[in-house]
Amino acid sequence: MRASDFLPDHVNQGDINGTTVRKGTVGAFLVNARVWSDPHASADAKAQAQADIVEALPALRAIGLFDVLEVRDAGLRAWIQNRI
Repeated sequence: MRASDFLPDHVNQGDINGTTVRKGTVGAFLVNARVWSDPHASADAKAQAQADIVEALPALRAIGLFDVLEVRDAGLRAWIQNRI
């Protein structure tokens, strides 16, 4: 499957298992995961990354991200598992 098969270019979001999933959800999660794991990130940046990750969790679960991939950072992985 290609990305355009999942969400065509002209579509910005889709309903997956009753959850709205926007284009960019996985990319934004990856950026936020990097911020969360960065020991040099400011407290504000880390707090914003946490909030954004929590907001994205329903969509990430709906597409099955954590059924296929495992977060490498053990601390972040545990933090996410406590919220799923």
